[in-house]
Amino acid sequence: MSTLTLWQRPLKPAFDTERWVRDFFGPATASDWRGVPTPGELHPAAEIIKDGDDAVIRLELPGIDVDKDVAVELDGGRLVVHGERRDEHADTEAGTQRTLREVRYGAFRRSFAVPAHVTGESVSASYDAGVLTVRVAGVYAGSQPQRIAITK
Repeated sequence: MSTLTLWQRPLKPAFDTERWVRDFFGPATASDWRGVPTPGELHPAAEIIKDGDDAVIRLELPGIDVDKDVAVELDGGRLVVHGERRDEHADTEAGTQRTLREVRYGAFRRSFAVPAHVTGESVSASYDAGVLTVRVAGVYAGSQPQRIAITK
């Protein structure tokens, strides 16, 4: 009779990069430094487009009530979009259960650096068809490189 192994412990690499980064930089995991969400974390996809002097940021937020659950703020030189996708089926009646769950629920936070001259009046946001569009007027105004003379 042969022995059948149903589960085998995965082999760890000789040099665990994620553990090294965590030990060196603190409690954050290596995936936090790379900007990759951890499994189960809600991390809306973003796109930034240059439209003249404006920056247009689009975030995919389908199935979210933006009136109640999303905030767009300008905080210390950063444009911050945060909110939560609520699981409306979490409190299902007794005896029922979910058979498949691919939709991620929970809080999210995305932030983008903006120049110091950007004020709240230059930021506008709209939501349509599951996409939050934030327009930041004048971000690229005057951003052309200027040549500096070198003296001898």
